[in-house]
This record gives sequence, structure tokens and C-alpha cells, in this order.
Amino acid sequence: MLETAKQPKWIAMLGLALLLATVFVVLSAWQFGQSRSEGNPVQEITEEPVELTDIYEPRRGITIYEADRIVNLSGEFVEDTQVMINDRLRDGEDGFWSVAAFRVNGAPEDEVIPVVRGWVPEGQQGSAPDVGELPAGELQLQGRLLPTEAPGGGPRDLPRGVLPTLSVAELINIWGEDSYSGYVVDFSGEAAGASSSLEPVWVGPQPEGSDVNWLNLFYAVEWVVFAGFAFYLWWRMVKDAHQKRLEDERLDREWEAHWKRAYLEANEAGHSPEEAEKIANHEAARALEQKETSSAGESRV
Repeated sequence: MLETAKQPKWIAMLGLALLLATVFVVLSAWQFGQSRSEGNPVQEITEEPVELTDIYEPRRGITIYEADRIVNLSGEFVEDTQVMINDRLRDGEDGFWSVAAFRVNGAPEDEVIPVVRGWVPEGQQGSAPDVGELPAGELQLQGRLLPTEAPGGGPRDLPRGVLPTLSVAELINIWGEDSYSGYVVDFSGEAAGASSSLEPVWVGPQPEGSDVNWLNLFYAVEWVVFAGFAFYLWWRMVKDAHQKRLEDERLDREWEAHWKRAYLEANEAGHSPEEAEKIANHEAARALEQKETSSAGESRV
């Protein structure tokens, strides 16, 4: 087989396989590089307080550069905007979040932002208890900025003023106020008010997702397989060519043996050299044909 592989034709094919494999390996390396993301570039600074109005603008979705940041904001609560958010756990106990619209000082058009004032356990028969009035006057708050939740779907069997999720879009419709598209969970305690029964809410930074893109990783492995297949295809073609050469050599030897025997027999029978050659050609061809027919029949059985 080595002699077959040394032929110029197969050396050229090996060069082509090597070129294709090199391209496939380069593509695999690129896909592998793409499979690893840089993660959240601001993950390490989420706990450093910044002014809300310095990093975030109303009516714009929250990106990784704003989500989970600790923000400072000043302003005042808007009267008659308090709502309760259902199914909020605190230390394993079910309860409600108290949320109200907070008008932010320095907002471009006096927009509000929903602020989670605190948590309260469920009242009798799962009802939302009274948590008192909103704190009045100018307040300085500090809390975590989070993206809006999706609106709650399906039919609702909730009391008036109770919502299933903290959806900013839904709150805008209820309050009739232009709002930031995220909300703030207050950590300062100022939003709850001195006489409120609300307990503080702590929300840590959201867990960072996997930094591996499995689809790109799969493609990287796939390109390596393609590179290996290029060499396998070359090896298979060389092997087939080698086996064909061996088969042709075997047929030539058998032809020659049948031809010599038939030629000698015709010569001994008194035929002329020309006639003996024709008879030998015919007999050698017939013998090989019979052998191939017999082999094909055995293989079918």
C-alpha cells in the first residue's frame, strides 16, 4: 500500500487533504474562541453605589451595564400609587412586596421609577395587610436596580391593588405616569417609613450565567471531526486503489496461466501458432469468466 501512496497522484491528494484539514482546524479554533464569552464586564463593580441618573435613562431597557447596580436616588413618592406584589418569599415565608412610584430628582421629564419599599407577610386567608401611608417629603434612597418582570398571564383572582408580578408596563397603565423600565429594591429603609410594618428586602446580584456557548463548542468539535475525515477519505481512496491494483495483478497472472496451458494444448493438437494463439485467448477469457460467475454466485449465497 505504501507503494501506491507514493504515486504522484496520491501525494497531490494528500496535499489537498492537508490543506482542507488546516482550514478545518483554523475554523475549529475560531469557534472554540467564540464559545467562551467574557461574562458580565461590570460584575465586580455592582456593589459600588452610583447615581441612578448618571447610568440609566428612562424608557430604555436595562443592559448588563446597569442591571444589579447599587444606585442612589433622591425624590419623593407619588401619592395613591402603592400596590402589592403577590407571592414574594422571605426566609421561606410567603408574603407581598409593597411597591410605589418614586419621582426621581434629575429625571429628564420628571419620570418615576417603581420602588420596592419592603415585605409583609400574608394576612388572614392570604389577603394583603395594610402597610400604612407612603412616606412624605424628600427622600434619599439606595437600592439595587433590576430589570422589569414580565406581566402575569392568565386569569387573575387577586384583590384590588394586588398584582402577580412587578411589570413596569402594567404599572405605567395603572399609575398613568412615564416611568423608567426597571425598578429599585430599597436597601436604605427610608422607603418603608418609620411607622410602617414593612420588613426590609434584600436582593443580591443575579447569578452570572454560564460563560460557555455550547453551540459554538459543538461546532468547534465538528470542524475537528471534518479535519480527521479529510485524512480518512484520502486513506480510503489509497486503500481502494491499492486493492484494485492487487486484483488487476492477480487477474493478469491467472490469464497468463490459462493462456499458456491452452496454447500448449492447442500446439500439441497440431494447430498452427496463429490458431493456437486464438484458441488460447478464447480459453483464457472463458476460464476467467466462469470463475467470476462462480464467485458472484457464492457471494449471493
